[in-house]
Formats: sequence, structure tokens, C-alpha cells
Amino acid sequence: MDSDSSRSLTTADGRPIEPLDGAIRTIQPGGGTCMRIELAWGIIRRAYLKLFRRGYLRRMEACRQGEKNPCPHDCLDPRDVKFYRNQGGYHWDLSDDRFTWRDRIPFARVGFAEMIIFSVLFVGAAIGLWFVHPLLSIVPTLLELEIIWFFRDPKRVTPTESGLVVSPADGKIDVIEHLDHDDVIGGPAVKIAIFLSVFNVHINRFPVEAQVFKIAHRKGKFKSATSPECALINEQLELFLESTDDARRVMRLRQITGAIARRIVCWVAPGDTLKRGEQLGMIKLGSRTELVIPQEEGLEILVKLGDKVQAGETPFARYA
Repeated sequence: MDSDSSRSLTTADGRPIEPLDGAIRTIQPGGGTCMRIELAWGIIRRAYLKLFRRGYLRRMEACRQGEKNPCPHDCLDPRDVKFYRNQGGYHWDLSDDRFTWRDRIPFARVGFAEMIIFSVLFVGAAIGLWFVHPLLSIVPTLLELEIIWFFRDPKRVTPTESGLVVSPADGKIDVIEHLDHDDVIGGPAVKIAIFLSVFNVHINRFPVEAQVFKIAHRKGKFKSATSPECALINEQLELFLESTDDARRVMRLRQITGAIARRIVCWVAPGDTLKRGEQLGMIKLGSRTELVIPQEEGLEILVKLGDKVQAGETPFARYA
């Protein structure tokens, strides 16, 4: 959605849909070396297309939709809007996107660059160390396996029961806190926090079918995500949601960085509506995810401290 047009829109319950936070200029607000390398590769790719694939570029331009280029570079095909898809503007229908096959690979598409770059480094190191002493190659080999494991994107079966809230992340429940009042929700609430280790799937999903009416990004530190207190000082991105069911409940979903995970990815924009269990982004390496939901009569919390949960699949809570 075009963030400029969202100024005049409201949710079904009348809440204003705020423009995208001006600090969020890409789907990965914190940037990073791998992102810069991928953007640099895009310069080479676009130069090649302009020189040798002019027919392809004409076809892409003919089916391109939108009224403006949200990218700081030429927007020639769907790959060019990868990091800018939350900014509105140019886009392509899935039927015209020749690269949708990448979404069917069981790995996070936004992690392809990291997987390639680190694989080159770790595999190269393993081969080099093998000739020094075979045992020395074990460490880079294990690191390579961890990178592959970290960016996996397994299929999930999301329950369809009415009133159900599912986990927004994989990991372990380490906070369940009842709040007397939450300013955004406007009343009592329950905060449930998940710690994600480097061995967990790091893709985040919507806990309910909902519309985004605000997204806020806050810069911060990169303290260890093992401590719940890191939520007060670490870099984070927060989504404000209004459920699309009759109750129109407001919820807050927060992605929080850790000591190792320093890159939050979120590709949704204010005004977007996603289904329960649909992917919204990821946090790269160990991190935290928090969900704040309204406390209502009949609300049943279905998890307890120490429970291991899976995004989009594990029931979190149930409303009457």
C-alpha cells in the first residue's frame, strides 16, 4: 500500500491508518552488510539487463503496476522492489513475476544473500582448513550447517477455530504478564513474550487475521535477547493490529533484536490486512517477539512459561 494514501484511511472500527514511520525506508530498517552487498549486486544485474535483455525489460515494463518508483534505483523487474515492498508504488502481479518460484524454496527468501555469502566464507574456510588438518574444518562446517538451519522456512498448518490467537514466533515462552492498563489497547491486557534461540525458525507470522494501522521502529542497543529486560532498550519494530472479526480487538506485535540478531525484517505496511498465520517478516539470528492482547472476560491463555511454540501453528490464547 502507498503510505501516502494511508493518511485518509481508517480501519473498519474507525481507527486512523497512520503513514509508515519515516525511519522505515526499507523492509530491513537496520540495513546491514549483506543487504548492501545484495543492493550492489543489483547494480550489476540491472546493467546486464539493460545491455542484453531489452525485450525482457519491455515486457516487464508493460505489466508493471503502480504510479511511482519506491526504490532509490531503477525498478526494472520484481527483484528490484525486494527491500522496498513496504513503501508502495511499483509492483507486479504474481502471474507476471517470474521469480515466485523462490518463495517455494523451503528457506526464507529475505535470507538468500546471507546464506550465499556465509556459505562461501564457511565452505571456503572448511576446505582451506582441511588441508591444514581435517579436524580444523569441523568448526566452519558446523557454522555452515547452522546458517542453513537458521534460514529454513517450514510449512505450517494454521488452525481455523474462531477466536483463536496463534503464536507469532517459534521459541520458548519466558514472559506471561497481566497488565492493568495498556495505552494502545485502552484497557487491561496480557503480554506474552517468546525467546528465539539461534536454532529456532525466525520467521514471524500474524497471530490473528488483522489489519495493520500503525508501524513504529525504534533504534536501540543489541543486548542479549535471553533477558526480558532487553525489550526496554533494544532495537525493535512494533505493529499495531486490529482484528478483522466482529470484536475488532487491538493487538501489539513487537519484533526485538538481540546480541547476535541485529536485523529486523518486516515487509507489511500500514493498511495491509493479513490472514492468521501469514508471514510478516523475520528477525535474523537470536531474538525476541512479544504479543500484547486485550484481557477480556472469557479469555483463556493456552500457553505457560517454558512452553515451546511454533509460529502460525501453536494456539496462544482463545477468546470466548
